[in-house]
Amino acid sequence: MTSETRSYGSIWSDLTTVAFTQGYINAGGIRTRFISSGTSDKPLLLMLHGVGGHAEAFARNFEAHGEHFWTVAIDLLGHGWTDKPDTDYEIKHYAKHVLDVIKALGRNKALISGESIGGWIATYIAVHHPQVIEKMVLNTAGGWTAHPEVMARLKKLSNQAAQNPTPDFIRQRLEFLMYDKSMVSDDLVETRRRIYAQPGFGETMKRIMCLQETDIRRRNLITEAEYRSIKTPTLVLWTSHDPTATPEEGKQISDMIAGSRYVVMNRCGHWPQYEDPPLFNKIHLEFLLDRKTA
Repeated sequence: MTSETRSYGSIWSDLTTVAFTQGYINAGGIRTRFISSGTSDKPLLLMLHGVGGHAEAFARNFEAHGEHFWTVAIDLLGHGWTDKPDTDYEIKHYAKHVLDVIKALGRNKALISGESIGGWIATYIAVHHPQVIEKMVLNTAGGWTAHPEVMARLKKLSNQAAQNPTPDFIRQRLEFLMYDKSMVSDDLVETRRRIYAQPGFGETMKRIMCLQETDIRRRNLITEAEYRSIKTPTLVLWTSHDPTATPEEGKQISDMIAGSRYVVMNRCGHWPQYEDPPLFNKIHLEFLLDRKTA
């Protein structure tokens, strides 16, 4: 990608041909922002972003998935433009919010695709509320590992960007996600900078980062017994260059979930849905629609 392309890359370009909606719902008292494509007469596909992220993480997936699903990406509790209550953000808190979102959307179940902490939340729901999930995708999901060096780096980059939301600090935080750093466009940087520049967001980020503290993280991890209890049809999708965990660790998760499908995408980091959307959309839809790979 040239510097000229990088300068003019835009989330709006990703959405140019997409019929989409942005709005807010009341989910258990939490004003929750969403972006959606497709129509509500289709099965609900809920897309959950990673820690410190926002719904635009799926900007390059709305068109392909809206053809088949009511595709709804939310800003998680404390994230994006969703409400930010004064509490530590542990997995059970996120899961309650997601369950409230599903209810607020008028459904009692959904397909859930979660990236990073979004996958961790989906796993928790599959363990504790299996009746709610029809299928799930664990996309470079958290919940199994606790690497102190990764946790420390993520905490530093996130708090730095939220305490002093300059374009340079925001870019560093986004580049952490990507195999090809040039994919971090000025538009993506500004989208996140506006979120991080909200009054009080620096303090919210400190609370969001609680899962990067060893003791808190360990009490939230999914156990082997819990993974083995999952009956939900599952796709575990990993990448060759995920900065948080190796493909071998992703395979461990897949091996514990009976009948799960395991796929590795090459030349991607922590945002494969954004880094290689044609391949991600193909793999994702093949699983969600029960299509067989040719």
